[in-house]
Amino acid sequence: MFKAILIEKDDAGYRAGLTELDDAQLPEGEVTVRVEYSTLNYKDALAITGKGPVVRRFPMVPGIDLAGTVEASDSASFKPGDPVLLNGWGVGEGHWGGLAQKARLKADWLIPLPEAFSTKQAMAIGTAGYTAMLSVMALERHGLTPASGPVLVTGANGGVGSFSIALLAALGYEVMASTGRPEEADYLKRLGATDVIDRADLAEAGKPLAKERWAGAIDSAGSHTLANVCAGTRYGGVVAACGLAQGMDFPSTVAPFILRGVTLAGIDSVMRTREDRLAAWNRLGETLDTAILDEIAHEIDLGEAIETAAQLIEGKVRGRIVVDVNR
Repeated sequence: MFKAILIEKDDAGYRAGLTELDDAQLPEGEVTVRVEYSTLNYKDALAITGKGPVVRRFPMVPGIDLAGTVEASDSASFKPGDPVLLNGWGVGEGHWGGLAQKARLKADWLIPLPEAFSTKQAMAIGTAGYTAMLSVMALERHGLTPASGPVLVTGANGGVGSFSIALLAALGYEVMASTGRPEEADYLKRLGATDVIDRADLAEAGKPLAKERWAGAIDSAGSHTLANVCAGTRYGGVVAACGLAQGMDFPSTVAPFILRGVTLAGIDSVMRTREDRLAAWNRLGETLDTAILDEIAHEIDLGEAIETAAQLIEGKVRGRIVVDVNR
């Protein structure tokens, strides 16, 4: 038996609870992992609270991230005792995920745990840090350098935003941080932001073109925020769009793209190739100062995940949440 968060939907309604499951209930997969740490992401919070149509089959163990040790393997790629890591692939949505003490998964979904990180550190980074690095790499591919000018990060207090600031600052960029919580300005500056602006400046309908303020941006909000970010991007700049915290809509015009040559780069972290994943995690190992993880992440136990999910949806959580599934 092992402990897990289980989401159920039936005649009694939609609910999530901490329960015990039997190994025989685990879904199909070549590799069984004894999970050490997972995380609580915004998508996990939507799944647990039922605030978004994330879960595609029931019952479901949520958790889009996990790190742990291989317990059993039918794959030549992994053997018992190997430390492994997983992000995305629809885990926690259509296949049981990481908010449990065990997981059974397809071998192709796993990558070896990077030598630079422990399982706890890898989960402090998780999909948020991995997505942030994919976003930074997209800016770089477009030719953005620290000499190009400042880079804006929206949703700065969230996981992706926090890591985006830390990574960009470590690479020498001037970072502008947009937040709806001005009381967190000191936190953002400790991560490396040089300027903090109010989220309200970007959150409402704006002009097709605005004053050119930033050379690039990483946006996790979508909706009016993304439209205004594009409108304020300098000529030839690039915006990496990786989230939809404000909304899925994009009420913009073509003006930034055809009059200023702005590029909008979409960032998907769920279905990225193994090559992309390894490249991003290798860059994280090279770039990220692990000391910053104590600033960005805090730890909870598995039993606290449900209550914390509600707080995350309400915007009351800063940075990253690491879940120790064994306490």
